[in-house]
Amino acid sequence: MPLALGTTAGRSLKGRVQVPGDKSISHRSLLFGAIADGITRIEGLLPAEDPLSTAACLRAMGVSVSPIEAGQPVIVEGVGLDGFREPESVLDCGNSGTTMRLMLGLLAGRAGRHFVMTGDDSLRRRPMKRVGAPLSEMGARIAGRSGGNLAPLAISGQELQGVTIRTPVASAQVKSAILLAALTANGSTTVIEPVQSRDHSERMLRAFGADLQVGGAGNTEVTVTPGQRLRGQEVIVPGDISSAAFWLIAGAITPGADLTIENVGLNPSRTGILDVLEAMGARIEVLNQRDVAGEPVGDLRVTHGPLQAFEINAELIPRLVDEIPVLAVAACYASGVSRVTGAEELRVKETDRLAVMARQLGAMGARIDEFSDGMTIQGETQLHGAEVDSETDHRVAMSLAVAAQIATGPTTLHRPEAAAVSYPSFWDDLERLQA
Repeated sequence: MPLALGTTAGRSLKGRVQVPGDKSISHRSLLFGAIADGITRIEGLLPAEDPLSTAACLRAMGVSVSPIEAGQPVIVEGVGLDGFREPESVLDCGNSGTTMRLMLGLLAGRAGRHFVMTGDDSLRRRPMKRVGAPLSEMGARIAGRSGGNLAPLAISGQELQGVTIRTPVASAQVKSAILLAALTANGSTTVIEPVQSRDHSERMLRAFGADLQVGGAGNTEVTVTPGQRLRGQEVIVPGDISSAAFWLIAGAITPGADLTIENVGLNPSRTGILDVLEAMGARIEVLNQRDVAGEPVGDLRVTHGPLQAFEINAELIPRLVDEIPVLAVAACYASGVSRVTGAEELRVKETDRLAVMARQLGAMGARIDEFSDGMTIQGETQLHGAEVDSETDHRVAMSLAVAAQIATGPTTLHRPEAAAVSYPSFWDDLERLQA
């Protein structure tokens, strides 16, 4: 049902907000807990559709995962590195690319067992060979539509061999899938990326007891030596900085705004958004910095002020790939012309986010030129209310809500429920902070 965002002129944003648990860490805590020995207890796990898909797939393979409810700890009873049961039916990954890609790495080495994975219409159009191809170098057998690139995917578990793999793009999902496969391979496996992608898997695998080494210039080489059993852990999931980004930019561009986002993960491989906002001149303070279960955490306070245009290139993209849609909104407000390059990865997300943001913000009066791997956005553009559509993408839905904050006149958003994929309480939080 469409959502009327109304005339937001004169409606500022004030208060404190806690964003949901980090989606990347939520997925990994479930997966690593499942292949560990003993109990893993997870506090703050994101109770949204994507982690629910991961939990459902694990349950189908014999892993006990307690109900996932907001405010309640989640208990995973691990089955060990090779304890997965062959499922009786197809594993449904929903809309979650992380579930499907990491599960490929997890299942490829289950010798003698057969698995089939599928997902919704959107996920069945997303490329999976970027994971399947490097896994095949280890001996994995993965079949699917379009030469193994599209789900449904069939995995015939094999004995895998440790190898050295150079990935053509920096992708935490590709890297994590290989590291998971490496846990049961014969011999060590090394992954070498062009630049470092987010490193939650490395941090958490090490905490669970894996023999994992990080090296190379810029921490781009990760080596796993099999043989260590993983042990269940207590995991505290920090707030997702990709969800915090919507409030950071809404606060920076909304006149009179003063927001504090509490308990946000500040992992350096994820804080590209803070670097860009600092370069733009945003008024952001980092408060109460601390370390929680190996991940740096803090509170972020943002107040309204003028912004300058930004330039984002391929080197920075892995540290803020999910924040580009809402940064496009900030660019409309900033002075000067903002430019994004090296972002072709955005074309194979839940939607083609470059095309969708150009289309939807364009309907609100934004001046955006889209090209193959990025876009330019003209600043100092007064957006106006319009009929817009999330096109079923959660980050697009929330980015358009931020755009409506500074638009003149009412905005009607179609398919707002997409936000629930990563932030089920977003619309409630928006209403409360506007009050």
